[in-house]
Amino acid sequence: MLTAERHRIILELLAEKEVVKLQELVEATHSSESTIRRDLTQLEKEKKLRRVHGGAALLHQKREELSVLEKSTKNMKEKKMIAEYAASLVQDGDCIYLDAGTTTFEMIAHLRGKDIVVVTNGIMHVDALLEHEIPTYLLGGFIKKKTKALIGRGALNALESYSFDKCFIGANGIHLDYGYTTPDPEEAMVKRLAMKLSQHAYILADHSKLNESTFAKIADLEEATLIVDELDEELLELYEAKTAIEVVKR
Repeated sequence: MLTAERHRIILELLAEKEVVKLQELVEATHSSESTIRRDLTQLEKEKKLRRVHGGAALLHQKREELSVLEKSTKNMKEKKMIAEYAASLVQDGDCIYLDAGTTTFEMIAHLRGKDIVVVTNGIMHVDALLEHEIPTYLLGGFIKKKTKALIGRGALNALESYSFDKCFIGANGIHLDYGYTTPDPEEAMVKRLAMKLSQHAYILADHSKLNESTFAKIADLEEATLIVDELDEELLELYEAKTAIEVVKR
């Protein structure tokens, strides 16, 4: 089969299913895995798709953003693993920043009993933090309806009153060239400042965020340690060349 024909089939399957496994593409094109991997690399360079663990996915619109409820139904097993590992990095005596988001929310149950102080812009985090008796400061600012995050000048002004041992930040996109990104510029500013105010910055993201870029840049890859679930060896090598990365395995 000619290369152009394989590419057409790959893109048609993606348009139909949004995410396609490598083995599905092998069977649909009657090609080898190595051939399909080369095809995916080429199509990614042409910005027609993005590679993900075990296959490929459609590119999203730069400002597309899911609500908290929509996010809470996606890749929860992976998010819980990442969150548990991230929480294990928190030590007694730490002052930490906990970013709004579904993965950072999952950290809270694993922080119980630790002698720490938390600052957060996540309204959804507050009840869980109080339930687990974790001393908490909530930023002020504008309440973003979709993500229940506090953003804007009020959040930035409040954030400047603190400094942190560690911060744990969510990102919608993680890209080798464009770094860590999120759809909302105001939310990106809050995340960026929290990282600046922290001795150690961690980005928490499941594999679906890899090779994705959204509208507003948070930081370059090397400005934080990336905590992610399992990904292809090829992708792992590419990201390890750019930043510190912790892979949480099942």
